[in-house]
Amino acid sequence: MIAAVVLAAGAARRMGRPKQLLPLAGRPLVWHVAAAACRSTVDEVIVVTGARQAAVAAAVAGLPVRLVPNPRWRSGQASSLKSGLNVVSPGTGAVVFLLADQPLVTPALLDSVAAVYRAGDGSIVVPVAGERRGNPVLFALENWRRQLLDLTGDTGARAIIAAHPERVVTVPVADETVFFDVDTPADYEEIIRLYQTIHSGGA
Repeated sequence: MIAAVVLAAGAARRMGRPKQLLPLAGRPLVWHVAAAACRSTVDEVIVVTGARQAAVAAAVAGLPVRLVPNPRWRSGQASSLKSGLNVVSPGTGAVVFLLADQPLVTPALLDSVAAVYRAGDGSIVVPVAGERRGNPVLFALENWRRQLLDLTGDTGARAIIAAHPERVVTVPVADETVFFDVDTPADYEEIIRLYQTIHSGGA
């Protein structure tokens, strides 16, 4: 089994409001990420909440996801990662982490990452477009559960990837726009433009 954990707990102080709740085509960003995960071949989808917990829960209402509150969300992304990891269903072999401010992620991208793990080809699976690594990243729990639970602060799982490059299997991605996230108002405007371009003409 593979669980998708959507990290949606941050307050995004640079933006002035939680990024995961910014609207895109009539839906909050977190909805787009969670919906992509729900349409993929992963076995369960967990959304970790923190700042604006009730609003984030309302944003994904109606999707087949499990909501998990992280009372320590202010301590950084690692606490949210662990909150999701601690509640995956028994028998889960791998977890793939998604960021709630990357709404251009697709079910196909998730499926390609999951397929590498299911084929037994990698315990850390990372999508790559050209020279750029992105998300979502998958970790096999048999190999990395303890290291993931030992993470602290706001670095997420990047430290594990950096420390074990020989264990990383990459998945080629044709278009790096799926990695785009929102850190500034300019990023948000670019995401809107890209989304409109991708979906213009009913595409």
